[in-house]
Amino acid sequence: MKAVVNYAPEPCSVELREIAEPAPRAGEVLIRVRAVGVCGSDLHQYHGTHSWKVNYPVVLGHEFAGVIEAIGEGVEGWQVGDRVVCETAAFICGQCAYCRTGRYNLCPQRLGFGYGTHGAMARYVRAPARVLHRLPDDLTFEEGAMTEPCCVAAHAVIELSCPKPGDLIVVFGSGPIGLLCLQMAKLFSPRMVILVALSTDGERLRIAESVGAAPILCADRDDVEGFVRRASDGLGADLVIDAVGSSAVLEPCLQVVRPDGQITKVGWGPEPLGFSLDPLVGKNVRLQGSFSHTWGTWERVLTLMRTGKLTLAPMRRLFPLAEWRAAFHAMETRQAVKSMLIPE
Repeated sequence: MKAVVNYAPEPCSVELREIAEPAPRAGEVLIRVRAVGVCGSDLHQYHGTHSWKVNYPVVLGHEFAGVIEAIGEGVEGWQVGDRVVCETAAFICGQCAYCRTGRYNLCPQRLGFGYGTHGAMARYVRAPARVLHRLPDDLTFEEGAMTEPCCVAAHAVIELSCPKPGDLIVVFGSGPIGLLCLQMAKLFSPRMVILVALSTDGERLRIAESVGAAPILCADRDDVEGFVRRASDGLGADLVIDAVGSSAVLEPCLQVVRPDGQITKVGWGPEPLGFSLDPLVGKNVRLQGSFSHTWGTWERVLTLMRTGKLTLAPMRRLFPLAEWRAAFHAMETRQAVKSMLIPE
């Protein structure tokens, strides 16, 4: 079968290759992939700018939905033909303190699809039955493939940030995670959610408006700190979400957060900071990292999607699997928020 393979750590070491079709092992199912999203982490691996270990060669793709094609030994409760979405924790040890307390996203031995084990940018992917969730019949496969980034945003905002009605919230980043964090924040009836983007984000700015972003500030053009102070009581934002893949963004986050406020960092950035963290101390600010998600996050998000609480369609742009380069390019050039590949 054809698959988008990241075969080496050097930049641009990704190509469409012919690989063997997988077969489910004990405790696993084989999924016929119907839609798979392109993540910023896929782009980082493509350019060799990632900060995590990759088991080369590996098929990219961890945001996917599909249909069970075959079932391995010992799998119960699932049938061939079931429509599913799949968590990203392809392997966990099951024995550490985090696994035993349900926080397996923090398992030190965790391996995810698309970097630790083969992902879903292919016709088939195999997955352990423990990470499956049923895709409701009233959600499309394209919607299902967006469950994972929605869960990243939900874990960051709902589970780790706990915004309150009336809060002033600032979201940095007009990419998929930024726009989904914005939508999660708006569920809490905040005073205002401000999106901070770049004037060069182009089409993404129009898409951001279509999913409810207002106001939108451009960090390279507008006085973001001044606007936030005028919109608040002069002290700044209660909550700031960093959804940008650059370490430097933490500095303006520290500028706009209020004393005793919170910054939740979702975006990866391998670069050194290059600035002082004294404002973090002087303002008594809580800096919260957010990684991945767990079972409850997925069930919560599927409910939000079914009940129409999230606006997802404007964010998607579909490409055949063979046009993966165009899909990557569309995201890199800000022509799309979420490129999605459809295997033949």
